Amino acid sequence: METEPRAVATHSRYLMYVGIFFVAVLMVSNTVGSKLVEIGPFIFAGATFIFPLSYIFGDVLTEVYGYKESRKIVWAGFAVLILMTLCYVFVQYLPYPAFWQNQAAYEAILGATPRILVAGMIAYFIGEFANSYVLSRMKVWSQGKYLWMRTIGSTIVGEGLDTTFFILIGFWGIIPNSAILTTIISGYLAKVLIEVVLTPVTYFVINKLKKAEGLDVYDKGISYNPFTFEGK
Repeated sequence: METEPRAVATHSRYLMYVGIFFVAVLMVSNTVGSKLVEIGPFIFAGATFIFPLSYIFGDVLTEVYGYKESRKIVWAGFAVLILMTLCYVFVQYLPYPAFWQNQAAYEAILGATPRILVAGMIAYFIGEFANSYVLSRMKVWSQGKYLWMRTIGSTIVGEGLDTTFFILIGFWGIIPNSAILTTIISGYLAKVLIEVVLTPVTYFVINKLKKAEGLDVYDKGISYNPFTFEGK
């Protein structure tokens, strides 16, 4: 069941729901991203345990619906993240009553969101499009075989770029330089491991969606320019 990119129906039954979950994971990840977690010798950003789900949804989008549809959802997620951050900042600067003692706590967590957003946007732009590109090209190259190799291989590339840029931009000057490399390596290994562990779930969702949608898009002859939305 091979489907060309142009044949993806705009009235797809489940694309909207996959996109909603994808965007929701992005929003949650960027909100909890300022929290650092220490487990033994490893240091993680709080989003480490949630953000990999966005890559799984990204794999599902690219594998089932193709790079073009995935590209649209990624940009929609960026727009929602900007709106979310503007709302956080707007509320932060609203006047508050003297008896409310949580302003500092709000600023410490949600006040850091603009920097985390910038870090997340740049990192995700590079990482997610790299992930989608590698997955898409590997699918054509492998003629749709070895899904596990495509999902894990694309994650190794995408998460490596994403984690590096996110930590450097989001935490440089905030945490000790000695902790930067530890945080990057810890986060990267954890994200790839989560992808590997959840591979059976990814398989299940992808196969169910392909059957339900009657789609299995192969990105042949398309443009991989992330700024292109019309045509191939």
